[in-house]
Amino acid sequence: MGVHAEHFRSLMLAATEIAERAGILITELYETGLDVREKEDATPVTEADERAEELILAELAALTPDIPAIGEETVAQGAIDARSHGTFWLVDPIDGTRGFIQGSGEFTTNIALIHACRPVLGVVAAPALGRLYRASGPGTAEKRETGGDWTPIGVRRPQQAGVVVVSSKSHGDKAAIEGLLRGLQAREHRYVHSSLKFCLIAEGVADIYPRYGPTSEWDTAAGHAVLASAGGSVWTADGDPLEYGKPGWLNPEFIARGRE
Repeated sequence: MGVHAEHFRSLMLAATEIAERAGILITELYETGLDVREKEDATPVTEADERAEELILAELAALTPDIPAIGEETVAQGAIDARSHGTFWLVDPIDGTRGFIQGSGEFTTNIALIHACRPVLGVVAAPALGRLYRASGPGTAEKRETGGDWTPIGVRRPQQAGVVVVSSKSHGDKAAIEGLLRGLQAREHRYVHSSLKFCLIAEGVADIYPRYGPTSEWDTAAGHAVLASAGGSVWTADGDPLEYGKPGWLNPEFIARGRE
């Protein structure tokens, strides 16, 4: 294990603890009721989003004072651009806010470290489901259920009977997804909120996640890191690797896969 790998693993362990503390805060605020407001882009935000992001960014600043951190809510409020640094954190305190507001347990807390435009570390916490996923390089992806131990995960080879597709029910080009399903001879199509779609592929439960609609970099970075470490890949519709630090923090259309 090289110096970079050891360093990224130590940061991943610390980021895991930070994500767990944010999950406790989010759960407490959810149980006491949510104050839901609308941002300028017409997407919802709650006190839980804002307070969890404050907690995560403060702890990341203490952990790595020389590495800037970008969070979804601070960007919405006009945060300073960190892209020129080359290495930076990307944080989404609650990915799947709409589902979170509606009572879905499929929301996640995402923490990723970007280095040279690629996600090299990712932690995805799903506190309502009692799941944690994390990775810090090739072959390091692992999962933990509440009360259990960390277990290695990896993508699978699609079964002959057809692939399992995961996508978002509320976003995306339905016609494009249906066309893809016919071409793949998919045997199952599951609708899943948040970055859990990446994680289901990473642990060999699903095979492909097409995204024909808008996402921001903090939505995908942590799940992308877990999937890539588990042996999967994420490619844009133009056939390029999905990279980070783009103008406006917006992703193009992409397809996340397990094994080809």
